[in-house]
Amino acid sequence: MLARAARGTGGLLLRGLNILVPVLDRIRYVQSLKEIVINVPEQSAVTLDNVTLQIDGVLYLRIMDPYKASYGVEDPEYAVTQLAQTTMRSELGKLSLDKVFRERESLNANIVDAINQAADCWGIRCLRYEIKDIHVPPRVKESMQMQVEAERRKRATVLESEGTRESAINVAEGKKQAQILASEAEKAEQINQAAGEASAVLAKAKAKAEAIRILAAALTQHNGDAAASLTVAEQYVSAFSKLAKDSNTILLPSNPSDVTSMVAQAMGVYGALTKAPVPGTQDPVSSGSSRAVQGTDASLDEEFDRVKLS
Repeated sequence: MLARAARGTGGLLLRGLNILVPVLDRIRYVQSLKEIVINVPEQSAVTLDNVTLQIDGVLYLRIMDPYKASYGVEDPEYAVTQLAQTTMRSELGKLSLDKVFRERESLNANIVDAINQAADCWGIRCLRYEIKDIHVPPRVKESMQMQVEAERRKRATVLESEGTRESAINVAEGKKQAQILASEAEKAEQINQAAGEASAVLAKAKAKAEAIRILAAALTQHNGDAAASLTVAEQYVSAFSKLAKDSNTILLPSNPSDVTSMVAQAMGVYGALTKAPVPGTQDPVSSGSSRAVQGTDASLDEEFDRVKLS
């Protein structure tokens, strides 16, 4: 679209064929309706915490009204560039250094809004503004690097301490579980051992009862007394051969070499016990004759006297 000034008045040339009068009409302004990209020169700005920054940017704008852009301002691109610089300095003065890096998007949006409010009467619309580079002073840059390193060391220390704590917790939990399992294993072992001992005692008792039953049945047979005497004699000889092996203090009868008397004494005691009546029951042998009971008592007394004498 072309701007025309003729006979002291202004006008716009529309699309299509336009007739110009030579000498009287001439083209004064040519405006492009395409999107225009303008580099904003680098400038210094002071932040809220008094840090001087060097910032440049890129401005994207479009002419919406060619008449206002031609007659509302002398140089629209220069005016918008200066407006962008002043607006950027104003917006940076409201932010601290840390927020400048974190809020670049909001900073760009605020600059675009401020430019559009001021450039509306110029027929220009700012589409977007982008900050290209932010340069900080060398000392401030070193301080920022030290701060970043300190923050990283802090995070590393915190992570290391958390790892140590987790490791200690895991070790303690492992020891706890190990102790619990060990106690449960010991408990199970004791239960199994007790059950085994009980089974062994029961088996021994059953075996002993069976042996006593077999021995009692054998004694009732023919020559049972002789077999019992032989067994007593063998046990006596075996016990006599083990004297003074476990202790130096021993008790001996008056005649330890007389095996016959010792066997007779043992058999006499055995016979007396077998003939003695059980309390609460009646002996069929002694019930027939009181003389037999007296004879048994007399034989017991004789056996005890013989033991005492020996």
